[in-house]
Amino acid sequence: MQLKTTHLYREIYEQPAVLGRFLRQERATMQQLAQAVRARGVSHVVIAARGTSDNAARYAKYVLGAMNGLPVALAAPSLFSIYKRPPRFGKALVLGISQSGKSPDIVAVLAEARRQGAVTAVITNIPGSDLAQQGDFVIPLHAGEELAVAATKTYTSQLAAIALLGAALADNDAMMSALQQIPDHMNQTLNAGSAIGRLVERYRYMRACVVIGRGYNYATAFELALKMKELTYTMVEPYSSADFMHGPLALVEQAFPAIVVAPSGVMLPEMQAFIQTLNERGAEAIVISDNEQVLGMGRTPLRLETAVPEWLSPLTAILPGQMFAMHLAFTRGYDVDAPRGIKKVTETR
Repeated sequence: MQLKTTHLYREIYEQPAVLGRFLRQERATMQQLAQAVRARGVSHVVIAARGTSDNAARYAKYVLGAMNGLPVALAAPSLFSIYKRPPRFGKALVLGISQSGKSPDIVAVLAEARRQGAVTAVITNIPGSDLAQQGDFVIPLHAGEELAVAATKTYTSQLAAIALLGAALADNDAMMSALQQIPDHMNQTLNAGSAIGRLVERYRYMRACVVIGRGYNYATAFELALKMKELTYTMVEPYSSADFMHGPLALVEQAFPAIVVAPSGVMLPEMQAFIQTLNERGAEAIVISDNEQVLGMGRTPLRLETAVPEWLSPLTAILPGQMFAMHLAFTRGYDVDAPRGIKKVTETR
């Protein structure tokens, strides 16, 4: 099989078109949700999600916190579905994020939120799903059918939905304009991604590594680690650079691989200092960045072709990671469309 004929390859390269379609079609609905949030005096956000969608929720903690002053908490679905002891939502926006909208535990969170009278919204690729039935507002991802088991285009569309909500709540034209340019930035990074296929050969026998991100790209660290686990069967753990210094740094030895997500922004000096610490300890840094100096600090540079505002950088920073995981899995002879032991839709209670 040729890599370019796989569903995963096609879906990774579909992402700019998916985002463009999403942003064109869902801006009005998101503005209606923003109006409802303001009218109802929403004071905080609670998000119910699992897996890749949970990683998108981590991004929401930073976007809605920094841009809109809204504290964001991740729900504990088992409190609703198993323990039957749901907490009080108060003046919350309760947001369900799910590609399929089928998982009973996520549905249970939104159903209880509705019963309590909270504002509910659902971000999903299946607008007729069980989860969507519990949303006062439903925001379809417009990703089309995702055939590869590992989620790619639905993840970045979820990030775009969160960014669009942040811009709508802020009522900020500059934020909206920056978001509209992201599909073009994604295209540039994807079009330059062919070199990654040659770089991964060095890591054919890698059995463990870490992925480091911080701030907005804390979510990217978790999502990239998940993709590496799903596709390459490598033991990969995500950390913030701050958390990694509080103990896990002891893992680092000569040639220990660490993927560091370091796009331009206020967090860049922190990540640059972190890469220097890794280098001093003999680690092997795989660096995702648009900054030439920072790329030069890594053993393996994964280049972002353009700089974007830091709050939007997770939409582009994940792309080299997706390609790295895909190419490494293919190099190892694995089926990139159907990783062993997992299904496209996982329903948990």
